[in-house]
Amino acid sequence: MEIEAAFIAVCGPFGAVKEQASGLYAQTMAERGFLTIAFDPSFTGESGGQPRYVASPDINTEDYQAAVDFLSVQDNVDPEKTGIIGICGWGGMAVNAAAIDTRIKATVASTMYDMTRVNANGYFDAENSPEARYEKKKALNAQRIVDYKNGSYTLGGGVADPLPEDAPFFLKDYYDYYKTERGYHARSLNSNGGWNM
Repeated sequence: MEIEAAFIAVCGPFGAVKEQASGLYAQTMAERGFLTIAFDPSFTGESGGQPRYVASPDINTEDYQAAVDFLSVQDNVDPEKTGIIGICGWGGMAVNAAAIDTRIKATVASTMYDMTRVNANGYFDAENSPEARYEKKKALNAQRIVDYKNGSYTLGGGVADPLPEDAPFFLKDYYDYYKTERGYHARSLNSNGGWNM
């Protein structure tokens, strides 16, 4: 009699590839008896899609559902024991996938801060006013015109290198992982150029 295993699909953080944090989480859960998969989201790492290096909440939520599709049809799994893990910025994608996909029975969002709040209010609520949010929208929309005139998206973000002396603690933590032998990967946007603006 073959044992049917619980399975877990793992993805994240934004800008990372499956060989980094999500692979480590998946390996640890596999060592605990789960069937696991760590995957690169669309447009990133070894996944396909154009343009490269962009995030799309709709498409990236679907990425979790596609991972569940794949794992659900394996012979040695119990489809009633479906779990997902979202790391860092992918925590929100995992929660979103769980909210719409009734096959997902357990969800973990392993994040160090609330990305929705950061996007709305800025880090440490530094942009928590209607005026500040309006200025951010203006800047982002102006960048779209610059990108269009240049004929392509421009890379931005990523982890600063070299790291400024006065960098906040969370940037130092990012640097210690993505820019060192501990977590560096050639395909990782966090290790290299960063996300498109």
